[in-house]
Amino acid sequence: MNPFSHIDLRVTDLEKALPFYERFLPELGFTQTFHSKNWKVFAAEGNLPSVAYFAVTEDSSHKSNGNLIGFWAKDRDEVDRLAQLIKEIGGRITSGPQQFPISPTYYAVYFEDPCGNQYEIVHRLN
Repeated sequence: MNPFSHIDLRVTDLEKALPFYERFLPELGFTQTFHSKNWKVFAAEGNLPSVAYFAVTEDSSHKSNGNLIGFWAKDRDEVDRLAQLIKEIGGRITSGPQQFPISPTYYAVYFEDPCGNQYEIVHRLN
């Protein structure tokens, strides 16, 4: 069983960040939306609450930090494709995409959303 349930993410400016997440999260399989006034919820296919979801809300006092959220990619081409999308929609690539010395097959891109939250997309065989 996958123990992942959800992520509740804070951004300093929802108006600035929402277009990024509206383009990025569906590419990762978060294709359903359940938005309310204060929360923008992107869920995987299936029925809540039993599917993974990613919720975004505004907190003007939020400070990005060293936390990092990682996502799997099916292959290196997907890492490269998503890295290009991230640049196009206002994200900032901080490293990669490239092979990293974590393992012989660790290929990843590290990036930030428009509010400085940190992410990684990785393809790894072992």
